[in-house]
Amino acid sequence: MRYILLFAVCSISCLLANAQTVLYNPDIKSVKLFKAGDQTSFPAIVLNSGDLLQLEFDELGTSVKNYYCGFELCNADWSPSGLTSFDYTRGFQSIRISTYRNSSLATMKYVHYSATVPDRNSAPSRSGNYLLKVFLNNDTTQLAFIKRFVVVNTMTQIAAQVQQPFNATLYRTGQKLQLGIQTDRQINVLSPSDIKVAVLQNENWQTALFLDKPTIYRGNYFEYSDESITGFVGLKEFRWLDLRSLRLRSDRMERLDNMGDTVHVIVKPESSRNGQAYVYFRDLNGGFTIESYENINPYWQGDYAYTHFKYFPPGNKPIAGNDVYIFGEMTNYSADTTGLMHFNEESGAYEKTLLLKQGYYNYLYGTRPFRGGPLDFSQTEGNFWSTENNYTVFVYYRPFGGRADECIGYTSFNSVFQRQGL
Repeated sequence: MRYILLFAVCSISCLLANAQTVLYNPDIKSVKLFKAGDQTSFPAIVLNSGDLLQLEFDELGTSVKNYYCGFELCNADWSPSGLTSFDYTRGFQSIRISTYRNSSLATMKYVHYSATVPDRNSAPSRSGNYLLKVFLNNDTTQLAFIKRFVVVNTMTQIAAQVQQPFNATLYRTGQKLQLGIQTDRQINVLSPSDIKVAVLQNENWQTALFLDKPTIYRGNYFEYSDESITGFVGLKEFRWLDLRSLRLRSDRMERLDNMGDTVHVIVKPESSRNGQAYVYFRDLNGGFTIESYENINPYWQGDYAYTHFKYFPPGNKPIAGNDVYIFGEMTNYSADTTGLMHFNEESGAYEKTLLLKQGYYNYLYGTRPFRGGPLDFSQTEGNFWSTENNYTVFVYYRPFGGRADECIGYTSFNSVFQRQGL
């Protein structure tokens, strides 16, 4: 019975991992997983290399707890792999997070934890999609959060290009990808569906495209060029909020209040950008970084602020049949209660308060029908084909008789266009 329960917990954690981060403990804040030394990097490493991922997170309060972390292997679509942890973990099945420190110089008390993945005592032994699971007291049923990362065993060459769609309805608002993938000769391809491809826009698994039918298939060469399956909405450059200083107001702050043990940031009211002329500016494509102008180490000296957002819809009336969300890494790229805004009848605006650590944040406003579905940015932001976006491509393969998908290729590129006649 114990093994059945453990498998059920592992399966559920895979199925619930629809976002980069899934939090089970509301006191866990500012979870970051990235290549060591670069907060803006995607959490992907090469199998059996020296690559390291850096895990950083906080827990509100002053009590230090015994957190452990372990891996769980998933298939290309993030369904459970069916393998036991002994099949894909080299060394211990879990390790204790032994690097932690109580906050210092911050009005809000928290404990900061950090770890490197893989650890010298525990590492993935095969390529694929992984969930990094953090749990209490070495008990996998006491999950604190899970975070996605990918281990790659490079056996492909990938050529990729972003183009303007031919479809008249998407010509000015979308972007299409053209992908060419050449696998090594040791990859024994029996049918085109043996190769699966995942394409991410701005590192967002929520809107990822999963391709298993190539437009052209010839031996070990696969091409995906049908814009009906490789197209994305163009979006616009992300809005930004600079919280690196909580003593001086940055350009997006309307008011900064230090009220005893709490700090409140009132963000300047915002409205729809749909219909406005496209303007290029450098952004983090939805991500955020933990930084501070006022402290040496922002991870355990950075402070938190209650950050108040206000979005005015057209006519100061609710958007019929839709909810409004704040979208970005700071809300886990998901349409759930984390980023859900509430309409204030008195002010005529959608409002949301988030507890954010000092840093630099990117975000968009999006709508979602009451009946469900993906987020839509056409009403709140608008879409433009020439928007600068990051794209990430993963290639998966399951050998004949294999029980899990292996990741055999990875590349990342940026959409850069000659902006003429804009």
